Amino acid sequence: MKGLRFLALWLTLALVLSACGGEAADTAESGAEAATTTESSAVSEDGDTKTGNSNTAADVSYALDPAEMFTDRDLAGSYDTGSAVAITLTGDTASCDGDGVDISGGTVTITGEGCYLLSGSLTDGMIIVNADSQAKVQLVLCGVTIHSEASAAIYVCQADKVFVTLAEGTENTLSSGEEYVAIDDSSIDAVIFSRDDLTLNGGGALTVESPGGHGIVSKDDLVLAGGSYTVTAAGHGLSANDSIRITGSTVTVTAGKDAIQADNSDDAALGYVYIADGTFTLTAEGDGISASAALLIEGGEFTITAGGGSENASSTAESFEDRYNRFQQSDTSAAAEDTSTSTKGVKAAGDLMMTGGTFTIDAADDAVHSNSNVTVTGGTFQIATGDDGFHADSALTVADGTITISTCYEGLEGQTVEVSGGDIRLTASDDGINAAGGNDASGTYGGWNRMDAFDTDSDASILISGGALVIDAEGDGIDSNGYLTIAGGTVYVYGPTYSGNGSLDYGISAEITGGVFVALGASGMAENFTSATQGAILVSASGVESTVVQLLSSDGTELLSVTAEKRFGCVQISTPELTEGETYTLVVDGSSTELTLNSLIYGGSSGVTGGMGGRGGR
Repeated sequence: MKGLRFLALWLTLALVLSACGGEAADTAESGAEAATTTESSAVSEDGDTKTGNSNTAADVSYALDPAEMFTDRDLAGSYDTGSAVAITLTGDTASCDGDGVDISGGTVTITGEGCYLLSGSLTDGMIIVNADSQAKVQLVLCGVTIHSEASAAIYVCQADKVFVTLAEGTENTLSSGEEYVAIDDSSIDAVIFSRDDLTLNGGGALTVESPGGHGIVSKDDLVLAGGSYTVTAAGHGLSANDSIRITGSTVTVTAGKDAIQADNSDDAALGYVYIADGTFTLTAEGDGISASAALLIEGGEFTITAGGGSENASSTAESFEDRYNRFQQSDTSAAAEDTSTSTKGVKAAGDLMMTGGTFTIDAADDAVHSNSNVTVTGGTFQIATGDDGFHADSALTVADGTITISTCYEGLEGQTVEVSGGDIRLTASDDGINAAGGNDASGTYGGWNRMDAFDTDSDASILISGGALVIDAEGDGIDSNGYLTIAGGTVYVYGPTYSGNGSLDYGISAEITGGVFVALGASGMAENFTSATQGAILVSASGVESTVVQLLSSDGTELLSVTAEKRFGCVQISTPELTEGETYTLVVDGSSTELTLNSLIYGGSSGVTGGMGGRGGR
């Protein structure tokens, strides 16, 4: 099995296709520019230089090395017309004067290494590459239309690597019928089906139509490095066993399963996805992008709709209180929903890293999901989801980026959640930020899976040390089954309005050592911090949407002003200006009261024990 291995050099074979490469240098240069921000290079054993985007390699510990993703030839998309072999497709057959090509009716079989220029059309035929296992073969599509009623339009049976190059400015169409009939033991089930490494590049356009199977499949590595692709498939749009790597391409996929999928059940290091940049419009009944190993996105523009979007999730149709009451009355043994189709926006079984890009994601399940760790160091996100906005079974880290989650069950969820930067605004029907052990089960029984909601977990933690967060939550605003620490940044929590939850909820302890924290929520389950190095106020005070809450110093200087976004029964404030022994005035909708901080924590650590006109201290 060939392809890139984790943290290893790219192993390629010694033969280089001498007949290809040379002209179309402008295509090569534009492809290389699209692939890199800060270019690094490495040389494989056959002298082929690989380039990729390494501009953030110092910021994130990658399991994938961007410098190993693309060869020069992947990026070039060039070919030499003088040495290429021309194949003319003539409806029900084809013609060719060169060597290494066998033609039988509508089947064109290429047996020799080299570069082949295809033009014309086949009404029911196919191109087969069956060359030496060390051969590199380039197919240049020059405005071709190929339909194969019962098999692949292009089938790579054997080669070292095949390049499908879209000639500059050409429109090409490949299609298949509604079923695939076996011609060997390969189980062909796609319009383009390759048993070996496959690269698609160039400056043209390709339309792929597969009403009975997948769009483009490689059983090794699949690379898109230039060109425009429109894929409509009953199965997966793009699929590979070892990896999918994309740069400089425009990709539009409508799929009955996953739009982009890399899956390897034999090697946990393979089945990864790397995207340097490009423009992606992905509509999938399954996942938008799915990797059985790691997934790294460094840039691009993404519009992803998975599983019909957030409106298809049952949890979005009910309030938190309705879900809670229904859960209490139900047989919990039947609570788990059996769903066989994953409908996530971007998903990885391994580490998922996003360092840049613009994302519009509407998913029935999680928008961004990893069975391991999620790291976000940049990017702009507009998210609507029927479950979690960002979910990690292990660690979720947000260091930068602009994140807007308009609809979700829980906004940020992981065993641990760390926010050190970024601009985040989220609206959640349950918890805004949640740290809880175990895998993702948020959507269980219509969105209520809180059988162990009051358990503690010493491995669960939330740390906010920077960034700007605005949380609108129907459940807990910030909920950790273990530890909660706020050390910096600004955090505004609106809600919950239901007294079965609180703006803060923690299983072991909550500490504030810096930053600004403001919460306007229900009073029934309100909790204050357990320890603080700056003042933390929790008082009973009622208001409705648009109520103005102000905190004034003893000389009348305004320290803070906030306008409520929903009704509330208590006010919680902590800022660096709040110091022990000082007196402050809290103004709620014009009504004021003086608060003297006899200790840094004003109000109880569990429940509201202070209030407008109430006592100070714990």
